Amino acid sequence: MKQHIHIAVIASTIDEDYQSGILSGIRQFASANGITLAHFAASGNIGGDERHDTGEYNIFSLVDFQQFDGVILLINTIQNVKYREAVLERVRHIHVPTVCIDKDVPELYSICIDNEKAMCNIVEHFILHHGYTRINYVSGPADNIDSSQRLKAYRDVLKKYGIPLEEKRIYHGNFVSHDGANAVQKFLQDEMPQAIVCANDNMAIGVMNALAVRGIRVPEEIAVSGFDYTYNARNYAPSLTSVERPLERVGQLACRKILNHLEEIPQERSEIMDTQCRFSQSCGCNQVSLMDTDEFKKRNFTVLESFSEDISLISRMASALTSCDSLEHYAENLKPFIREINCKEFWLCLCDSWTQGIMADENEENYLMHILSPEDYIIEGYGNRMLVPLAYRDGSFFEMWDFSVLEMLPGLFSDENERGEYYFVPLHIGERTLGYCVMKDSPFPVNSKLFHNFITNISNSLESVRKFLCLNRITQKLNKLYTVDTLANINNRNGFRISTQHLFQACIRERKPVMLMFLDMDGLKYINDTFGHKAGDNAIWCMAEVLRQVCTEQEVCCRFGGDEFIIFAADYTEQKAENLSRKIRNLLEETNRKKKFSYTLAASLGYYISVPEEDTNLFQLVTIADHIMYEEKKRHKNSHYLKQGIFRPGME
Repeated sequence: MKQHIHIAVIASTIDEDYQSGILSGIRQFASANGITLAHFAASGNIGGDERHDTGEYNIFSLVDFQQFDGVILLINTIQNVKYREAVLERVRHIHVPTVCIDKDVPELYSICIDNEKAMCNIVEHFILHHGYTRINYVSGPADNIDSSQRLKAYRDVLKKYGIPLEEKRIYHGNFVSHDGANAVQKFLQDEMPQAIVCANDNMAIGVMNALAVRGIRVPEEIAVSGFDYTYNARNYAPSLTSVERPLERVGQLACRKILNHLEEIPQERSEIMDTQCRFSQSCGCNQVSLMDTDEFKKRNFTVLESFSEDISLISRMASALTSCDSLEHYAENLKPFIREINCKEFWLCLCDSWTQGIMADENEENYLMHILSPEDYIIEGYGNRMLVPLAYRDGSFFEMWDFSVLEMLPGLFSDENERGEYYFVPLHIGERTLGYCVMKDSPFPVNSKLFHNFITNISNSLESVRKFLCLNRITQKLNKLYTVDTLANINNRNGFRISTQHLFQACIRERKPVMLMFLDMDGLKYINDTFGHKAGDNAIWCMAEVLRQVCTEQEVCCRFGGDEFIIFAADYTEQKAENLSRKIRNLLEETNRKKKFSYTLAASLGYYISVPEEDTNLFQLVTIADHIMYEEKKRHKNSHYLKQGIFRPGME
């Protein structure tokens, strides 16, 4: 047998009493036998949001069952049929010992209870011991095997004792507390029942709360029963009649079956565990001794204190992560809270698609569409590679490279890795996957009722960072589109106005001269008409490139529109303006020599220098410079150079 045994545990809503009881037994056995556990834990069936459930149950797609030595399925905790069947289908086709709890799957080991016998005992108790005939029933989901077996038992017992079966006395819920309240609202619209039998304790407590609100006494007016015998049910007032299940023994036996298989020890494929009915105050029997009052107070104080600490942790974390403006900032702010949950290891793993859109090339033509495209979102699986912005081990944070999603976690199956308990939990927004967190040897996932809130907080704040980065990139792109000429890649009119306004106002205040130079390309229409608009666009770009190269002393240049360009400079002299003009003409000649266009790149220019007054508008000076340029252009038109030289004779 392998030196290191790794077992994958598949479960949902691990903070509920049924799940935590079984998981406690699994952990006890694993710890005693040196087994490493990897829990893949979802939190489905919260609020009836299918998109949320999709994001939660997606964590099961991460599991490579073939890499594990055994698998334990708390299969009935997965309320969504699609994902439940998907998990079963995958484990059917692997050669890894798999134990399915509370569902007998022929190809797998199974550990179940006799749901029908247990529920029959409860219903018969109300009929035979209390003489009730008006017995209503609150059922769980129709596609849940426990639920369907318990409902069948209820129907069979009524039939056995000749009590008419009325469908209006049955309410179909989802095993959650508010189903009990909804059931009471429905039942009280008709003849009031003598007893309400519930398929689990959560719904039974919901029933008793709803009856108390209406002033209906339990059990004097309506008796109530549940199923699972949870801590809350035992210590409710009145204490709940229920069915006790050996949950810890189930978890221990599941591990034992995997170990027996690996050691080739013969064993039964399927086992049925005994249950015991606990008739208590809610049916009027009071056969169960209650917890000692002092012990109850101590336990509740511990629970409340832990709850208060967890609320503080989550509130402080939410505040610290709200204002993060980068992934690095986010990881840094998250670090103190990772230390607080007392884990040996913590890994924040993000799908590489998390950066798609954010890191896209903003020069792409469809950049704004790409950055918000839902096509970049992952709904099924986790992509190809995982990014690790935050990794923690043995009290220290360290940098971690990205890794293949097929690994699930680097070093998970390494022989050097110490035995431990891992929790893989999903990060998502609705159905859209962000990644997952991994914790090792932390009491937080199993001891805190707010663990899911903690993980949801991480998901929501991560999404806020992603949106901030996206919006920041979009804003930068829009600003560029607003201020930069997309063809010339220099300022447009808006950019020119924004870039020069402070300089211009400073010159007014300090009585310093400003220079406005106006340039007009010569022959752009001829280039467009003769060589096409692509050549004309290239000529515009080359003219802008010339201006970018010569404007090296804080001059601001822009494409004013069409074939017109402007240069602004503060605190400028006549000599500087002449030097700038000469540089432009020289660089145009050099560009023509190097590029060997089928045309000559040329421009007419004029400049105007003055000390602006308080009421002077910048564009008034632009107009003056334009007139000066126009006079130069007229001189060019009367010259032999323009007639014969701008367009090279003999060239197309």
